[in-house]
Amino acid sequence: MMSLATWLAFIATTFLISGTPGPNMLLMLSHGTRYGWQGTLATMAGAITGLYFLFALSAFGMATILATSATLFLIFKIAGALYLIYLGWQCFKAGDSLHMPDAGADSASKRFRLGLTVALSNPKAILFAGAFLPQFIDTSRPQMGQWLILLGSFFIIEASWQVAYAAGGARLGLWLKGPNRIKRFNQGCGAAFFTVGGLLAVAQR
Repeated sequence: MMSLATWLAFIATTFLISGTPGPNMLLMLSHGTRYGWQGTLATMAGAITGLYFLFALSAFGMATILATSATLFLIFKIAGALYLIYLGWQCFKAGDSLHMPDAGADSASKRFRLGLTVALSNPKAILFAGAFLPQFIDTSRPQMGQWLILLGSFFIIEASWQVAYAAGGARLGLWLKGPNRIKRFNQGCGAAFFTVGGLLAVAQR
């Protein structure tokens, strides 16, 4: 097992990293506003599933491949950036409506797939799993238990932040009932997705 000090350091660092607004959290905020926090549970399930797959890919060496292959990393991040920009455009197109059927989120199954796609579109998550988590592993001790503790803690923290963002979005939805607020919100979400997509496009390994 790992030391208490190492685990607490991991908890503190992960809490800050997960809580920082990024593609997943921005999507939870947007869906929380549009569908309520309960309606966003499907989106959360998709995002968590996507992160699980990314961590599995990291375990099989994808993090090393992305870190060493500039071409593959470029393809991966441009594809992710374009998808986030597409979501931003859908927000702008929504105008004064909270529903974006063109973005494919009008049912629980589609929201699950959207959360899954957004999570899988971020190559930085693979590098996070491959470069960040191993720093908290003590190689002089049995590693399986340590990995289970780290991964369990990570997913609990990540899921908690997703619920918090979705709940915040649901409360924001009440404020949006005022005139012209929905349109401004959609424009703000669109600009945020554009920004995050742009940052991903220029991100370095």
